[in-house]
Amino acid sequence: MSRDFDFLKYVSRQKAPQSGREEKTGFGDYAFSGDLRVLRKLDSARAVRVSVEATVRFWKAVRKNELLGRSVKVSARQFPQLHELVAQCAKTLDIPMPTVYVAQNLASLNAGTYGTDDESFIVINSALVDRFDEAELKFVIGHECGHIQNNHVVYHTAAQFLTQGVVSFVKWAVVPASVALNAWSRRGEITCDRAGLVCCRDEQVALKAIMKIALGSEKLFEEIDLEEYLSQLDGIKEGMGRFQEYFDAHPYLPKRVHALKLFTGSSYYRHMLGLPGGVALDEVDRAVEKVIQVY
Repeated sequence: MSRDFDFLKYVSRQKAPQSGREEKTGFGDYAFSGDLRVLRKLDSARAVRVSVEATVRFWKAVRKNELLGRSVKVSARQFPQLHELVAQCAKTLDIPMPTVYVAQNLASLNAGTYGTDDESFIVINSALVDRFDEAELKFVIGHECGHIQNNHVVYHTAAQFLTQGVVSFVKWAVVPASVALNAWSRRGEITCDRAGLVCCRDEQVALKAIMKIALGSEKLFEEIDLEEYLSQLDGIKEGMGRFQEYFDAHPYLPKRVHALKLFTGSSYYRHMLGLPGGVALDEVDRAVEKVIQVY
């Protein structure tokens, strides 16, 4: 067992009561119940435990310095507008102000949250800052803050780096750990899309941000008909290629969009906007689970 990372102690801190959304501790009230359910099971998988320990050692020894060496820290003096957006998201989600860096990358519209339970930070690519307006950035920052609020950071880091040879000395663990972590990660992304929406409070902004990240083009988003786009879900259910999603850390994009739209109809989100009615969040979660399952 690694001296500076006790995996079993980590998961014991993250376990929540097994019943009742109102009894959740350590997670956002908006969190997708499928995320929590799978997250609680990961500690029982030996391949996952071994892989996560190896990933954390790799992170501390190598990758942390690589990321930070190419990034600039966000503060009140450096990138003050971005700093204010981070502060607003942290306040909305009721978490401590996270550490955020901007990485030089002009090609990729992306952001990520990395680290350990005790030392985590968000990295935002410069291309995303250049091409997103403040409302869209707020969704992205809120999404990443969701990883921190919902205790995703260690598992999320492991899922990201597992395919980069960090556990080459225990190759038997790679495939089962990847499948298990990705099954959780796809559900964790649903939770964090909700966190982003809770921060930006605008369905269209959230959908636009997700689509722009996926497409890399604002112009193409403006030409998309969402109803027709969501009809692609039927095609995803066919063909052997659908099983490739087992190895993906994110749900296929139409599933992600559909899941977020279902959340916007929940009584939880409508109450947040001061609107009446809506579907119970547990019912929304059951519908979302059917949407994101790999057929």
